Amino acid sequence: MPRMTAPARFARPRLSRRSMIALASVTAALIGRHRAVAAPVPGGPLTGWTARQLAAGIAARQISAAEVMTAFLDRIEAVNPRVNAIVGMRDRAALLAQAAAADAAVASGAALGALHGLPHAVKDLEPVAGLPWTQGSPIFAHQIASNDGMVAERLRRAGVVFIGKTNTPEFGLGSHSYNPVWGTTRNPWNPALSAGGSSGGAAVALATHMVPLADGSDYGGSLRNPAGWNNVFGFRTSLGRIPSDGHDDWIVAPSVTGPMARNVGDLALLLSVMAGPDPRMPLAMESDAAALRAVEPAAMQGKRIAWSGDFGGAVPFDPGVLDVCRQALDRFAAMGAHVETAVPDYPVADVWRAFVRTRHFYTGPGLLPLYRDPATRAQLKPEAVWEVEGGLGLSAYDIAAQSAIRTGWTRAVARLFERYDYWIVPTAQVFPFPVDQHWPEAVGGRTMETYHEWMQAVCLVTLSGAPSLAVPAGFSPAGLPMGVQIVAPIHHEAACLAAAAAYEVAAEDILAKKPLI
Repeated sequence: MPRMTAPARFARPRLSRRSMIALASVTAALIGRHRAVAAPVPGGPLTGWTARQLAAGIAARQISAAEVMTAFLDRIEAVNPRVNAIVGMRDRAALLAQAAAADAAVASGAALGALHGLPHAVKDLEPVAGLPWTQGSPIFAHQIASNDGMVAERLRRAGVVFIGKTNTPEFGLGSHSYNPVWGTTRNPWNPALSAGGSSGGAAVALATHMVPLADGSDYGGSLRNPAGWNNVFGFRTSLGRIPSDGHDDWIVAPSVTGPMARNVGDLALLLSVMAGPDPRMPLAMESDAAALRAVEPAAMQGKRIAWSGDFGGAVPFDPGVLDVCRQALDRFAAMGAHVETAVPDYPVADVWRAFVRTRHFYTGPGLLPLYRDPATRAQLKPEAVWEVEGGLGLSAYDIAAQSAIRTGWTRAVARLFERYDYWIVPTAQVFPFPVDQHWPEAVGGRTMETYHEWMQAVCLVTLSGAPSLAVPAGFSPAGLPMGVQIVAPIHHEAACLAAAAAYEVAAEDILAKKPLI
């Protein structure tokens, strides 16, 4: 299987002369343009304001939390029946009462959290006290969470009003958000197609302006794939940046939680709320919330970018996907970055096999009690059964061998960053597929052997441990969104945010496009 260990010069940008001139002027205006979006703006629907504008407006009593809640609930009533992104909704009267309490807190002069008064729906893999916590499984169809998880704790302290949950596949297994409890989430760019997953409900709720911010989680691309398919931003951070009780930090599972947003400033704001240490998670790292929020666009002139494309032929893609991704590379090149084709020097096939077995190991134990009980086993989706049985077949020696491969791959990616500032990888290998399809059976003419192999390009980034920020890349001729991942060295979240902020201004034409719904 061929792979490239030496950089190959990337082709010259294919933008028109007019586009090149327009993009050339971007760098000089980056900082001023980016700062300008943070100030509240008069007029326009509240659902179109940024999260920062809404929070600042509520705190300054320019708008009320009750007005904001009403605007978003009206939007949900109009849109959600067509896409099924938000589930387990709370009663409108109760939400308006809670919004009124948030306004009373402002009037009293009480200290306010960074997200005070903002409506928020949490991914249905995360417990929120008093809300449904089904995890998309019929086994837990009637379960109500008694306590907040770590993510919900931080969101509650920041002042959000929980309105419900966002849809996800059963136990988050797969990048297509459907389950027997809540049904299927549809793509707002074409409702006959998948919205991605497993944070599909979160991405669609954002794209359709039903929420100002969204949270998600990511193991095999669950923040990045739906972000790319819905023209929004999703951020998989380094392990330990955001503590979560969704996995055991002592064994360093590759699963993370993270923020999603319609713009980079809001993404940084939510990250600053979610990040930081927790005494219950011994490997959670320190984070400076103020520094995370103070994101400034990077000067891309002279930056070195590695583009892996199809990983030297090792990873299949459907026709047209890489062409759309190259549009994002053209924009970076037009800002003065040097873009080259380069792949980490490590056998990709070995890494993929290690990913599959590693996922067996980390996913299986949590589902094992359900698998062992015949009554609940009969209700598990086939992919869940496959993960458990794959884990049961692994020995301690197998796990040690896969861990060694994971370490070797991480070090190969670190060597890549000795030559490059950023690494760009697509957010998916296919465009959104029909909602009645469980997962793509073939990609680029190659048969897929597992339910997640079509997400191999993002799974490879997962095993590197590096932070990866998904940004919109462009649209197919059929009008379907696709994204790319901006990957930086481990623990360099600020570098991802800075590059994304620069790209955001250069790609404002893409971000301005609205879905059909």
